[in-house]
Amino acid sequence: MRRRDLVLLTDHSSTEGTRDAIATAVRRLTGREPVMLDARRFMTDGPDNATSGWIEDTGGGTVRLEAEGRAVTTDTVVVYEIPPHRRPAFAHCQRLLRASGVRSLGTDVEAWRTATEKDRTVERFARDSVPQMPTVTLSRPSPEAAAEAFERLGGDVWARPCVGMGGSDVFHVTSHAQLVAATRHYAELGADWLIAQDARNFTADGRRHQYRVVVLADRAIRATEHLQADPDAPCNECQGAVSSTLEIEELPAGIEELAILATKSLGLPLAGVDLAAESGGVVFEVNVHPAFNRIRGVEQVAIPYVAAHLRP
Repeated sequence: MRRRDLVLLTDHSSTEGTRDAIATAVRRLTGREPVMLDARRFMTDGPDNATSGWIEDTGGGTVRLEAEGRAVTTDTVVVYEIPPHRRPAFAHCQRLLRASGVRSLGTDVEAWRTATEKDRTVERFARDSVPQMPTVTLSRPSPEAAAEAFERLGGDVWARPCVGMGGSDVFHVTSHAQLVAATRHYAELGADWLIAQDARNFTADGRRHQYRVVVLADRAIRATEHLQADPDAPCNECQGAVSSTLEIEELPAGIEELAILATKSLGLPLAGVDLAAESGGVVFEVNVHPAFNRIRGVEQVAIPYVAAHLRP
């Protein structure tokens, strides 16, 4: 294959569909098909754990990737759609790609980890004065420790795992009975977790709402608003929230700037920032690989993201 063929490296077990949008962007920008490789072939939990893929630095900012009987030498690798729980096993691949000097926005292991592990995100935001709701990290707490943190945060909190996806294992906790159930749930998962004070992000008619702003290279490129009719459910499309696309100019004052600040704090070149205008404007979390395969996703996110890999 030709040197300039672009490799799209994604986890093919994912059903998000964003890799299809990125592939469309590659075709529009380059006139060629991307070489689509399954990132799982390059994942490993350690140096002694063999993988079925191979990466070789070929010099001059190029790299040779081999997997499933296919081989390609390229100077551009677009990485996306790597689920949070698989990112530690992908870190070795990221380090090899970075060392080769290949063009890629997906090789910063530390930035990915800080955004993926929400306890680390909270610590980084505190360091950089990024507004967030008061939060406590819990690791297999005693009932007394969990209750003390719950009361300290006002008895109205959201509990979530330190590593999660799509709003799964997230609970609105307003009673000690619910707190006990959440504590037991995370203990059974063997997961560390957080509780954060409720931001009271309600519309006038009582629905939860928040914004997602996608940031690329220090500018906002996409904005959506999520509305959740169930005040006790996460304001996430996977959990029943309704999403609508906004123009960047339609965001409340300060929200675009706050999203850019949060992205810079974590050191990510691209991120989807979940945040609310209530409580003075606060960030909930930052997503390394925000889904965008619906309305205008190709134009607003995929094309700018791929284009950022193609610039000299």
